This record gives sequence, C-alpha cells and structure tokens, in this order.
Amino acid sequence: MKASMFRSVEAALRRGISSSSSSSSTYSSSHLLRRFHSSESSPDRKVAVLGAAGGIGQPLSLLMKLNPLVSKLSLYDIAGTPGVAADVSHINTRSEVAGFMGDDQLGQALEGSDVVIIPAGVPRKPGMTRDDLFNINAGIVKSLCTAIAKYCPNALVTMISNPVNSTVPIAAEVFKKAGTYDEKKLFGVTTLDVVRAKTFYAGKAKVPVAGLNVPVVGGHAGITILPLFSQATPKSNLSDEEITALTKRTQDGGTEVVEAKAGKGSATLSMAISVAKERVWLFLDPLLQSVRIGYKLTKFLFYSSCGGHHLHGPTLYAGAIFADACLKGLNGVPDIVECTFVQSTITELPFFASKVKLGKNGVEEIYGLGPLSDFEKQGLESLKPELLASIEKGIKFANQS
Repeated sequence: MKASMFRSVEAALRRGISSSSSSSSTYSSSHLLRRFHSSESSPDRKVAVLGAAGGIGQPLSLLMKLNPLVSKLSLYDIAGTPGVAADVSHINTRSEVAGFMGDDQLGQALEGSDVVIIPAGVPRKPGMTRDDLFNINAGIVKSLCTAIAKYCPNALVTMISNPVNSTVPIAAEVFKKAGTYDEKKLFGVTTLDVVRAKTFYAGKAKVPVAGLNVPVVGGHAGITILPLFSQATPKSNLSDEEITALTKRTQDGGTEVVEAKAGKGSATLSMAISVAKERVWLFLDPLLQSVRIGYKLTKFLFYSSCGGHHLHGPTLYAGAIFADACLKGLNGVPDIVECTFVQSTITELPFFASKVKLGKNGVEEIYGLGPLSDFEKQGLESLKPELLASIEKGIKFANQS
C-alpha cells in the first residue's frame, strides 16, 4: 500500500468538499466531518478482519476504519499485516487499530471480538471453479474457525471466503465440535448477489437503483443463486426473456469479473463494500453526487489502497454492507434486514440464503420465500441438488480430521 495513502484520505475529502459547487449538496464540510467522525454514543465494538493483507482485506480494513460503529479494529493475516495496520491507523476516526501476523498472534487478534469478518484465502482465477477454490480455502477456514471457537466464541462470524456454500458448513461443524456453535451467529455473505441483481435490474428496467429492492435466495455460486425479480420493488414489466437473461447474468457475475480482469483479480472491490454500507456513505454520498470528485475519490481509495493492483469492486461493497448491518443489529437498531446464507428451515436444505432480520443476538428472524413465479419455482428446484452437494462437501471435510 502507498505509505501516505490513508494519511491523505481526509485531506482529499476536504479538498473535494470545498471545491464542489454542486447545488444539490446541502452539507458544509465541517458538518459532514462531524457527522462522519461521530460515534453517536455507540457502544464499543471490536471487529476482526482475518485476511486483512489481501485483495479484499486491505480496502475492507479501510472501510471498517471509516465506520463509526467500530471502536477497535483488529487486522490479521499470515504476513504483511503490521504495515496495513500502521497505514490504516493514521485515519483520525474513532477506532483503534492493531495488526497481528502469524499463527502465534491469531488468538490475540480475536480476543474480545464482536464481529469477525473472514475474507482469507485465494480469489478465483480464470478457469477456476468454486470447487477448485475449495481445495485451497477449506483448510484455511477450518483453521481460523478453530481459533474463533477458542478466543471469541460469542462473536458474529461473517464468511466471505469462497466457496461460501461449503465454507459456512465447515465453520458450523468446527463450532459444533468445540461446543460453541450458535446458528444465529454464523453468516455467509451473499450481499454481492443482491448488489448485482439490483444493478442489473435497474439498468434493464430503467429505474433508479437507489431504493430498489431485489431479494436473492439459495446459495452463493452459479445456479444456486436465485434472484427473485418477481418481488422486485419498484416493479417493472420486463419480459420473460429479459428476466431469464438477468437471472443468468446475476448467477455468472463472478465469472464475468474474473474473465474481464484476465487473471489479475476477482470481484473483491464490490465484495468488500458489501461487507461497510451506509455509515460510510452518509459521509461520501454528497461527494459522489459530483461525478468528477466521486470518480477521482473512488479511484484514489480503492485503486491506491492496494498499490495499484487490480481489485475486486463489488466484493468489497458487499462485505462492507453486511458488516455494517451486523453492527447495527448488535446495537439494537430496528428492522435491519439483509439476505444472507444461514442455517435455515425454510426449505429442506440445512443452509439457505434468504432475507434475515438481524438483532442483538445475530439472526432474529428468517423470512420465508414469499410468492414465486413459475420460473423462480423451477429455479428453486434446480438449485437444490447442487447446493446440497456443496453443503455436504463442507460437512464431510470438517469431519475428516
């Protein structure tokens, strides 16, 4: 990471605000900065990012540092974390930052955590399936979850590491063996699928993406991803052919990014922000109303944050959104609802992604699927065998040793 990048963030934002002449912005720079830096009397919350030196982990750590709900930020990886932590720590927001590296410091990184975010492992490359990822990431997840069970058994655990359809069941089995499993506190982050479904639907239906809602259920890979466009609000009269095409594009969104990046990255930017959400954007939104400032700022934050390497946009976005939702739920904010992959009884499958209400203890309520179109009913039945196989694969791996 560039040594001066994080130290320059606030200065860049101040310059952007003062130079913007957009009449749509009603906020002064001082008002915005006060709002951004205010903790709003939020309780102390420690967030640990496991895999903090990676392509998702670095910019996700930045977004967590910007989130006023975080009071302590613990960054862990097998290497490189002290530099990331030192850089992030220079941002003058509420949270204290500490970096930890190697197996001997993992326990210290986790102790006292309220939320643990796991982006550790390798991203997909061209030609790689999520099953290929399994062979690499399954062992990493198992090891990290063993430590979580020991050092912060009551934390909310949000799983980004793919394949989520298998890594979440691995985590569940590890926690069961340790006697610490709480089905309300383990989540697979599928927010990225919702982000994509909203974006693609808005583009085709010619409706504003702001305020758009599209539930996405099932799993987090290929045909197991089922966007429920029949329940999209506001509604739009798209043809059956258009709905089919949108569904296919949502399911293949990850592959689209991997191929477009030609082997130099996967969807990490959008995933990382899918795990910080609106608390950050309460501050950034007025800036982003200016295309000129917004483009430069976004490029500055996300391209520079990893030394100019190709990043994974929607993945970052998704990760940050979901982490923020978990923190709000823990703090008692009402009506926090996100789609996420959890232990569930709404189908015969042991794990399933659907709309979930988050609260002080994690999962507060799992919502049913609601009315489905014939196309969605067919998709639901088609995804079940593949999703079940992925779940069973994770369970088998966790119980092998």
